[in-house]
Amino acid sequence: MPDDRAESDEFDDRPRRKRRSEDEETGDVTGGLIPYKNGTALVSYYMGVFSLIPFLGLALGPVALILGFMGLRYAKAHPKARGTAHAIVGIVLGSLTTIGNLGFIVIYVLMPHGWGR
Repeated sequence: MPDDRAESDEFDDRPRRKRRSEDEETGDVTGGLIPYKNGTALVSYYMGVFSLIPFLGLALGPVALILGFMGLRYAKAHPKARGTAHAIVGIVLGSLTTIGNLGFIVIYVLMPHGWGR
């Protein structure tokens, strides 16, 4: 029986899958959308998004800003790690929320009678 199968494979014209070599890099399940090899850029992105929550941005904004620059540096040093866009979003959101929250605090402190008094 094994001989019959071997003979039928010779005449089989169905397309075969190409075997991957060990050098070939396999793709990830996310299609490259999530930079799992650049953790600092990813954490910077999430910190930037969560810093949009009022008053929480005062603590998370600077963290997103610092991690964003670290993730950007890592992405430039290791191009296969990717994550440049996530790092930039973390930098932008972190800086905007930090400036916005600090501005809110400065305005509140400098107002002569507080809010609505």
